[in-house]
Amino acid sequence: MNHSLHSADRATHLKIVVVALVAGLAVAALGVATRGHVDYTQTAHVIKAGKPVVMTNSNAMMVR
Repeated sequence: MNHSLHSADRATHLKIVVVALVAGLAVAALGVATRGHVDYTQTAHVIKAGKPVVMTNSNAMMVR
């Protein structure tokens, strides 16, 4: 039994890499499976501005 990664042999390092790879693939597969169906056909709503309008209610000086 190896109590440290520094003293571990090649087989132990390989086991750690394989377990990490399998766990990573399991997490990725779970994420893809739970994502569900995504609708990529959404369209953007464009709002166009109308003509400029000047609104005043006093004879105050206009600052530009």
